[in-house]
Amino acid sequence: MNDEPEVAVLRLGHRPGRDDRMTTHVGLTARALGADRVVFGPKASGSADTVRDITDRFGGPFGVEVTDAPKATISEWTGPVVHLTMYGLPIQNVQGDLRASLEAGEPVLFVVGAEKVSFDVYERADYNVAVTNQPHSEVASLAVTLDRLFDGAELDREWVGADREVIPMETGKRVVEPDGAESVDGAGSADRAE
Repeated sequence: MNDEPEVAVLRLGHRPGRDDRMTTHVGLTARALGADRVVFGPKASGSADTVRDITDRFGGPFGVEVTDAPKATISEWTGPVVHLTMYGLPIQNVQGDLRASLEAGEPVLFVVGAEKVSFDVYERADYNVAVTNQPHSEVASLAVTLDRLFDGAELDREWVGADREVIPMETGKRVVEPDGAESVDGAGSADRAE
């Protein structure tokens, strides 16, 4: 999370038309919950553009990349590779090891599959990790895993270079732009990020 070794998320696979929203949400979740960058495969350039746009509007730092060789990102990674899968070890059993890796200065790569993940990814991963061993969303798995990795510290992160800021409210919506203009109760373009 910026002042620590890098935490990156690789979205492995993308089926255009079917995975567009989910792939975008992997990137947005990675950004919002403490990762330093997301790497998308070549078919996910639309998701990459959306995540870049959100980062420009709501702040960073956060990197977005598109690669023609996503598996090379895995094979060339110098720290632990963590594959999120319902078939893995429970997150609560490995979260201490992952935190220790960051504390030791090792970068951590989280791999989030879109379609059936080939067995070589399971074999290359230092950790195959599950958030329950039940079917559910890969976005939920990423969110829970990042929150456990950072022990909630990511929730207080400061955002730099934002075009607008969401002001927390008990009821309603309030977005303030740098020029002081406000969007209250969803009247502005900030609603597109929901």
